[in-house]
Amino acid sequence: MSHLVNPGTLYILSTPIGNLEDITLRALRILKEVTTIAAEDTRHTGKLLAHFKIHTPMTSYHDFNKEAKTPVMIKRLQTGESFALVSDAGTPTVSDPGYYLIKEAVAHEIPVSPIPGPSAAIAALSVSGLPTDRFIFEGFLARKKGKRHKQLEALKNDPRSLIFYESPYRIVSLLKTIETIFGNRRIAIGRELTKRHEEVIRGKISQVVKQLEGTTFRGEASIIVEGYRPDKRKK
Repeated sequence: MSHLVNPGTLYILSTPIGNLEDITLRALRILKEVTTIAAEDTRHTGKLLAHFKIHTPMTSYHDFNKEAKTPVMIKRLQTGESFALVSDAGTPTVSDPGYYLIKEAVAHEIPVSPIPGPSAAIAALSVSGLPTDRFIFEGFLARKKGKRHKQLEALKNDPRSLIFYESPYRIVSLLKTIETIFGNRRIAIGRELTKRHEEVIRGKISQVVKQLEGTTFRGEASIIVEGYRPDKRKK
């Protein structure tokens, strides 16, 4: 039975966040069968394709060329070509490029199909030890101190678990800001998830800050912060 991709379809395809064994069988098939793979970084994706001996042509697609590339890709999709959109790791459009292209594809009535798989945010949440029934994903906060403060102030009374991404160079600074605005809540930080040096750091913010200060933190972090819990004794 043939499993050829549907012509004229844009596939939003998730790739591993670390361990290459996390790619799905369906994702591998789609990568082999589409006309072109649109990659955030063709060099990075090229390593993934080489590992699985996939020779599908690639084109770059990222935030700096999306306005030029999107019309070209839309025209090619309209002629029956198929594309797989991938980011460097995880699920496209989750703090990664893709929204602009998907919006235009939908506007032109082009089929858009998800090929689900890894996501750093969900992976970190699942092992955080914090409530997972309700959560909110905020991704990377603003770098400017004033705007970042406003974003956190708007979230401090949210009862859901909060998920943030942060670079290794700003993580301690962010945690201190969160503690100042939220108080000393429970958190979990996932780093190098699914990789050889996978680590999940759990504890109160003050404890984690002490643990991280003066150390070299590698890779972007997924930070899970406990949601607002009003003190019932005050009722």
